[in-house]
Amino acid sequence: MEIKKVAVIGAGLMGHGIAQVAAQVAKFDVVMLSRSPSTLDKAMAMIKDSLQKFHKKGLLTEDQIKETLNRIRVIPLSDLDKAIFDADLIIETIAEDIQSKKNIFSQVDRIAKPEAILATNTSSLSITELASSISRPERFCGMHFFNPPQIMRLVEIIRGARTSDETINTVAEAARRMGKEPVIVKKDCVGFIVNRILMAALNEALHILWEGVAERDDIDKACELGLNWPMGPLKLLDYIGLDTALAILEVLEGELDPKFRPSPLLRQMIRAGFLGKKTGKGFYEWSQIT
Repeated sequence: MEIKKVAVIGAGLMGHGIAQVAAQVAKFDVVMLSRSPSTLDKAMAMIKDSLQKFHKKGLLTEDQIKETLNRIRVIPLSDLDKAIFDADLIIETIAEDIQSKKNIFSQVDRIAKPEAILATNTSSLSITELASSISRPERFCGMHFFNPPQIMRLVEIIRGARTSDETINTVAEAARRMGKEPVIVKKDCVGFIVNRILMAALNEALHILWEGVAERDDIDKACELGLNWPMGPLKLLDYIGLDTALAILEVLEGELDPKFRPSPLLRQMIRAGFLGKKTGKGFYEWSQIT
């Protein structure tokens, strides 16, 4: 099966980036959906800003920017039936709540053409459980992008208990067309590869800060210089979103091991409304960062 049209459900931090690379790099026709018209407007503004940054670096021409934008349509989620009936690949990118995702997929399953592939960008939830909400579990998989999708090259392709080889191969090829390097997670396990390793490290950085072992800047500097990380764990948490990080850790704790119990500092920050870059403040003041 050849992918020509992609639908992205959700226009937030990940959704708009996935829509951009699908249109810009793979040259797929893309429709991006959200419940909120203002979210769609903001998403398109972010895509335009990202494309201009590539242009300033000499990586895109003005014509290529126009072509990319012409490939993307934005449609309210209330018009789901009009948006996805002919889509070949439908990628869900909404918040990490399993019931909300199941509800979306049960609607999508009734509308999408029989041969369409359904994928979730979940970073931690069970692919097999999400697939239980649809009538085509063999055409369902995880397609986990990393933030920001416009730059990060990795995509985890996760097999559910009933996912077919054809689905895995088709989605992996779609990822390659987007300029990504896919890795196959052959067994459905919460956290997959990266987050099982990463979230343990990020949570430990939170404990170090909470216990007063070291300050924010020294923790981040230590990981950047000592582990060769491109950014420190606390800055990375701000990029991920502290609420998203908490949701992932809670799933890992419940499904795998108590060692993933979230640091008290994480809950305290969230209660204060400091969610990271998306709210302008987390461990860093993002208005002061260019």
